Formats: sequence, C-alpha cells, structure tokens
Amino acid sequence: MKLPLNLAVAVLASVCSHAQITTPVIKANFGVDGDLRSNFKDGADLVGNDDWFTQAGTAGAGQSVIDTNGAAGIRARYVSDMAFRRLPFFRNMRVAPFTVVNGKTWIDGVFIRDYHGDDSTVFAAGANKNGDSPANWSCPTAQSVPAKNDILDMMVHIRRDGTASTDSLWMFGGLSLDNTNGNRYIDFEMYQTDIFYDRSTLSFSGYGPDAGHTSWQFDAAGNVTQAGDIIFNAEYQSSSLTSIEARIWVNQAALAVTPVAFDWSGQFDGAVNGATYGYAAIRPKQAGNYYAGLPGTDNTWGGPFGIILRDESLVDNYANNQFVEFSVNLSKLGLDGSAVMNVPGCNMPFRRILVKTRASASFTSELKDFVGPFDFFLASKAIATTSTPLLCNGNVARLDVINPVSGSQYEWTTTNGTFTSSTVSSSVYVNQPGTYIVTQTLQTGCSPYAKDTVNITAMSGCIALAGTHLYGLTGALQDRKISLTWNVRNNAAVDHLEIEKSGDGERFEKLTAVQIKQSGEEDVAYDFLQANITESEGWFRVIAVTRDGAREISTPVFVKASTATGLTIRPNPARSDASLSFSLPAAAQARIMIVNSLGTTVYREDRRLQAGWNTIQLRQLERYAKGIYWVKIEADQHILTTPLLLRR
Repeated sequence: MKLPLNLAVAVLASVCSHAQITTPVIKANFGVDGDLRSNFKDGADLVGNDDWFTQAGTAGAGQSVIDTNGAAGIRARYVSDMAFRRLPFFRNMRVAPFTVVNGKTWIDGVFIRDYHGDDSTVFAAGANKNGDSPANWSCPTAQSVPAKNDILDMMVHIRRDGTASTDSLWMFGGLSLDNTNGNRYIDFEMYQTDIFYDRSTLSFSGYGPDAGHTSWQFDAAGNVTQAGDIIFNAEYQSSSLTSIEARIWVNQAALAVTPVAFDWSGQFDGAVNGATYGYAAIRPKQAGNYYAGLPGTDNTWGGPFGIILRDESLVDNYANNQFVEFSVNLSKLGLDGSAVMNVPGCNMPFRRILVKTRASASFTSELKDFVGPFDFFLASKAIATTSTPLLCNGNVARLDVINPVSGSQYEWTTTNGTFTSSTVSSSVYVNQPGTYIVTQTLQTGCSPYAKDTVNITAMSGCIALAGTHLYGLTGALQDRKISLTWNVRNNAAVDHLEIEKSGDGERFEKLTAVQIKQSGEEDVAYDFLQANITESEGWFRVIAVTRDGAREISTPVFVKASTATGLTIRPNPARSDASLSFSLPAAAQARIMIVNSLGTTVYREDRRLQAGWNTIQLRQLERYAKGIYWVKIEADQHILTTPLLLRR
C-alpha cells in the first residue's frame, strides 16, 4: 500500500483514517523538518529539540544524537587529502545505547558516509530486487551509479518517547543523495539476523532461513509468535517525499490470518510471481499520524563533518531537496517488540539495517546503491569488576559496573557473601569474600539483558585491622604519576610504613618505605607521590609495621589511567575484530597495548599517529581467552584506556 504523505488514507477495516505529516514536526523531542540541527525547526531557532547534530554557537537544551568526536580532524584532512574524501566512515550515537537523555530513551543511532567515486558497495546492473534472497544479490568490484541513486550520507535513530518500555517507539531516518532532480526511491530494510556484506568476496552472508530472510509468524488468533524482517520503502519525487510504505517478510499463507497488531493492505511481492515468501504491505489499526517526512531546503547545513559530493568536492550545505528525513511511529504501526513480538531482551523489532536505492517506484524495480548492513541495538552489557579482589577480614570492598548505562537497572545478588549497601545500584559495597552477581535490565518492564560475576577471595597473611591503624587507602594515576593517600590511627605505635605493588592483585612486591610522621596527633594523614613509574597501573597496598613487629596489611586498591571520553571500541563485546577510535591534539609516536586482567600485556604495537581522529583495527582477537581486557594507548603525555570484553 502506498500512503500519500499529504492525504488521509481511508482504512475500511477499522473505519478510521491515517495521515502522514508533511509540515515540520517534533516527535519524541526530535525535529523532523528536513534539517540536521538541534534547537532549530522550520527555519528558526527553537530551544529544546534534539536532532542529528548541534551546530556550533547554537543555544538550547536540545542535543546532538550522533557522536562528533574528531569531526574537526576529519574536516581538516578533507581539505588537504583528496583521496581521503573517497573513503567511508561511521559514527555511532554519542551516548551508549538505551541511555536516558532528558526523559527520552535513546535506544541507538548511527551516521554513515558512503564510498565516493568507484564504489564497491553497489548492486551490479541487472535484476537485483527487494524480493530476492541476499544470497542471489550480485555486486561488482567497483562501479559508479546514477547520480539520482548515489547515496552520500545516511543516518538512523531509534528512541522512546519516555523511559518505560510502553512509551511510543519512534524511528527516524535521514538520507542525502547526490542528485537534486528527478525521482528517487529509497528502502530502509531491517533484519532479524546478523546479515553481513564481505567486500573481499562481494557477497552477503548471515541472512535469514526463509528464502534469504526471516519470516513473521502468527498463531491462529493473529498474535505474533516470531518477528521477521521489515522494510520501509519511500518515493522521493523531485521536490517532496510523496509516499512511505511499510512491509514485512511472510509466508504467503500467512495472509489468510488477521493479525492482532496491524492489518494487511493487499500488496505482496517475492522473488518471482507465485513465490512462497515475500514482502507484504501492512497498515496500522489505529487512527492518527504515524509517518512524517520532509526534504531539506537550499543551504541546509550538512553537519560538522561537511559534505562530500559525487565529484569529490567539499561543501558545507545541502542543495534544495538533496537531504530528506522521515519518522515512523513503530508502536502505532504495530512493530514495537515490547508490545507484540517474541524477541529476546527488550524486544526490539530488528537487529541490523541495510539502506538501498532502487530504479523506480515499483517495489520490484532494480536495486542500485546500498549502505550497510550495520548493527543496531547493541547495548553495552554489564562488565563488573572490583579494585579489591582480595579482602582482609573486617575490610570493605567496592564492586562496580565499569560501563553503566543511564536508564539501565543493575541489581546485585550473592550466593555466599554479604552486602553493606543497597543492592540496586551500579556500585555496591561488601564485607565478606564470596561470589557476587549483577543483573542488568535495560528498561523498566523488560526481561534481564545481561549478567556478570565478581569473585572476592580471602587474603592470606593479613591481620584484622579493627580500626586500630590503617584505613582509607585511595589511589589515582595522572600523567604517569601515582598518588596514594591513607590514614593511620594510633600513629605513635607504628614504626614505619611500606608500599607494595602487584600486577595481578595476589603477588605483591615492595615498592618503597615511608617514614612515620612525628606528630602528637593520634590520627595522621599520609600521602605518597611518585612520577614515571613503569607499567604503573596495578594494585597497591600499604603495610603498617608496628614497634612490636606486627604487620598490618591494608586492603589493596587498583589504580588505572582515567578513561578518555574520546576512546571507543566497536563492537564491544567483541569476538574476532574490533575498531579502536580516538582523537589526539597533535601527531605523536604511540604505543598501543592490550592488557589482560592479570596485568600481563598480551599485545603491543608502536606506530606513528596523526593529529585529530585516528582509527586502528584490532585483528584476530579470538586468539585471546574470553574475559575482560584493557586497551591502552600511550602517546607522549597522553594515556588513554578503555575496557574490552571478549566473548566466544
């Protein structure tokens, strides 16, 4: 069914009408106005709405969805390096998936710049169609496509209009094409499986089992028993977005069932006439607006990365009708997994997205250019750790989720330990050895999403301090300077202090001795500072040696370099390969390291890094055992670290 954006559509089955908005609107606090700027709507400043990017100097509470770290470096390199303009890149959402921002749950988002010039992510000329299995799609080594089909940039964002799983789920899409004239036809296709395009073999893999897709399945009453693939196809007729159609992949026999969540609208297309599987068009049962879409006007700002056109020129602004964006209320359309679908986790409606252009308005017309497929809804799974894996009887240890997500709930349980704080938090305190388990839930009302375990063991050879001597040990590391602070009670009874260091939290070696301060006070504060300590990350503890020869050992504290906000790993968790991205203020000779949980460096590489944005590929990670690692970059005076979780 084609749904005109400027007309009401009569839905005979439910005797209600559905309209698609063609004027600028804000949905779930996101601007749908053919523009990319937050705090801006319909050509004027508007304080408060989010959008793809925030333009420098713009005031307001609205925020940029896409991560723009390194944008200045990319833009600067475009000026001097023509070859760089031909290369693609991607940026994820600037916050972790499922983060709550100003009362809205930002579920995921991505911005992708396509190849320019000869493109290896295009469909070969011929009969590639939407109804075909991806196994049969053919792609050339490199090929240009007509300007009206040539994708420049694309972006997708999913959010809820609130913080609960019952709040409306909105999908926002944006796309820019090189040509501003003629008719353009666009598909946003969403998959349940981990479909993948291999540029080395020019082929797709990981597609679904039902003629290359995953089919929706229903029981006799019309309830969804299995979610499948989805496609939104849009017609972009010269100066406006004229229609959007929603389809789902089904066995043709399913059309005899009346779905509970939506209605069939009559269209069905597979690979050939009479195909068993194909895409069937659907429409919502509810009245009211659920689609919106607008093209951009002349001189629409193109974002902080600039725009690379087909001829490889760098410009700041889009021409009239060169950029188009749309929104779909997935909840109203009946495609919100939290309400109708049997999908694990928080019931998202798909896992990967492939964006395509095609030759004509016909759904079965020849496919042209594509971007993706790319991952979606990969929320950070809880990684839990502690700086005190060895606990001296009577002391307290802090357990932390090192990658907490705003909006997620973290609840701790234990099989044999004891908590001394609330158990519903990303950080908790315990005072007994034992096994502690944290369970992560992405949103209120969702099933558990992830679990992780921390084991605390008893430290041998230590004395219960009972508050008589050492307490309050803390540590920090900044620019290769280790700083420790602690307090000593009954200072006059202590002969001297020793500082020990360990790489694994178990085997400690003496680092230095600290003399007792001559003070009449019973409670004395101590500090220790030392610069340029080799491999300075690790566990530190203080030993108080009393005048009668007793040794009282503090609970160790783990000290690491502070994590830089510009350092990210995608994907994380990872299995085989991952991409490490970060920004440096100046070119530098750097060392890249991967360190395991025992403090052992398992990978080391020295290389020259450029000023601005850098991307490094971490390959063959499957050779390392599963578990938590730290990726560390040392560049001049800059130390960047971030955790990496390897799964199998």
